[in-house]
Amino acid sequence: MNGFVPWNSQSLSEWSRKHAHGKFVDLNGRSTHYVKRGAGEPLILIHGFNMDVNTWINNIDALAESHKVYGIDLWGLGFSARDSVDPSFELYTEQLLSFMDTLDIQKATLVGHSMGGGTAISFAVRYPERVDRLVLVDSTGIPNPLPLRSKFFTLPGVGEFLMSINNNYFRRKNLRDIWFYEKDRITDQVFDKITQFQKIEGSTEILLEILREDFFHTLSDEISQLNQLDLPILVIWGRHDASIPLEIGEEMHRLLEGSRFEVIENGGHMPNFDNPERFNRIVDDFLLEQQEPARLSIPDRDPGPRQVGQGQPFPAR
Repeated sequence: MNGFVPWNSQSLSEWSRKHAHGKFVDLNGRSTHYVKRGAGEPLILIHGFNMDVNTWINNIDALAESHKVYGIDLWGLGFSARDSVDPSFELYTEQLLSFMDTLDIQKATLVGHSMGGGTAISFAVRYPERVDRLVLVDSTGIPNPLPLRSKFFTLPGVGEFLMSINNNYFRRKNLRDIWFYEKDRITDQVFDKITQFQKIEGSTEILLEILREDFFHTLSDEISQLNQLDLPILVIWGRHDASIPLEIGEEMHRLLEGSRFEVIENGGHMPNFDNPERFNRIVDDFLLEQQEPARLSIPDRDPGPRQVGQGQPFPAR
């Protein structure tokens, strides 16, 4: 572990100065880190639990070819504020509204992964006039128990002990077993990027609090309300999701009448990372389908190999 930086050990300001590659905006006294790409109609990417804006490193540039894309770090995660954070869908809905107001984004397409999908659902129900379209990626919301391994982390003292072990073993194993289907996507470089924020003081406490609150699957009423809105919705799911099974995605699609449903065959809980080429084409097709004549169906096979997940961290723009 030569040169290993302990988890939960670095100050937010110093670690951000070294490693944050986006911009910062103050929202109601709390700092929010975000990246921005492209031009055109606004699209906001919302990451899930245990992740940050690096969730989208293989998607943001492709989506920015047709939209002005923002990726935000939710409070308590990424390089956003840790202080006085009581995580909930209500809090993250407040953060998103303040972000849009501060940056003068009147209306946007929301793309939410997992807990970020739950945030997008909550926001769309409360502020439907601010949402153009909705893309839900392996989204929380419908009742679904935590994976057994996650339940171990909720036990008093056990989660603190496991997350204080200063090596990469448990975090890497969790990503391989629960988050990713294509295991070779988790290179050393990718692992470093998507876990980098967990070096910041307060990250362990926030992650465990979110797990123990387990508010992920509390949006049955909101999903029913969402179904009443005239809002184009795309639901994307990885067939091999080990965290929120495909059956949950099928149920969400059924409840959201008129939604479009796409399954990524070689995808797990992060199909946007497992198969970014197909994910990007599906989202692009959905975003453009009312702006041009009907397009050909999307092939399930990719046209050829492409190196992904190895790019440089987001530069400031």
